[in-house]
Amino acid sequence: MITMTKQIHALLDSSRSLDFLGPLALRLYLAPVFWMAGTNKLSNMEGVIEWFGNSDWGLGLPFPTLMAYLAVTTETLGAILLLTGLAVRYISLPLMVTMAVAAVTVHWENGWLAIAEGSGSLFASDRTIGAIERLDRAKDILREHGNYQWLTENGSFAILNNGIEFSATYFVMLLSLFFIGAGRYLSIDYWLHKKLMA
Repeated sequence: MITMTKQIHALLDSSRSLDFLGPLALRLYLAPVFWMAGTNKLSNMEGVIEWFGNSDWGLGLPFPTLMAYLAVTTETLGAILLLTGLAVRYISLPLMVTMAVAAVTVHWENGWLAIAEGSGSLFASDRTIGAIERLDRAKDILREHGNYQWLTENGSFAILNNGIEFSATYFVMLLSLFFIGAGRYLSIDYWLHKKLMA
């Protein structure tokens, strides 16, 4: 039993040589997410500013122009820094703030689920249940009037519920990067630190 425990510990110790893969995977996953979010906003900046500031049909945020440019800058610059592994701990903080603001101002009223799924979900809000009802009705219409098998052969129809699930997930991933950093070998942070320590 002691020998087996030692072997397990030795295996776990040897796996530390690959521990850079975790932060690298997080960075490579998040970089395109933030790049798309930032560049999409940038391509329609006037509309984004109006949406940020309008309290009737938008977010009703104070200083909408400033907030929109801060969001775009944080997301696009954040994507580049995450991809290169430069200043990852520092950029994680404003990106986490962006995700928290998005969760509270945009997604909160829709509950947890990002995509409306089966009605038995533990995290289904009233809005989610309404989205699920509409999805079921849309499927009935497609079955009756369309070639439903052809339409769904590559995947099911879904309705975006726009809950906090994605922003919360990205927040947790960024929180992990804040504590563990960019990782070894494949990040500028690692090589800068190594050079400075030498």
